[in-house]
Amino acid sequence: MTKIQIERPDATAKAAQAAGLLSDSAHQELLEDAMRRRAGRRPLDVAERIHNAGLPPLSMEETDAEVKAIRTARRTHQGSRTPGDGADRS
Repeated sequence: MTKIQIERPDATAKAAQAAGLLSDSAHQELLEDAMRRRAGRRPLDVAERIHNAGLPPLSMEETDAEVKAIRTARRTHQGSRTPGDGADRS
């Protein structure tokens, strides 16, 4: 378990406390939500960079091949981790 300490202005801390946002479960939910939003933005950021670079879009076959290669690489990489090291999450 990791301990995280943050400092915020008193008014912000009081408002967060009143809203029920300072509990362990609220912190967990806030962090998970932020991570999901960030992960959801990644494909859009990549698409924008590809568009800005003037690259032609991939065909469906090329897209399928890329997805399969990434999944294979992840499975291979995950298989090399030791259980319980915290690195088995994707």
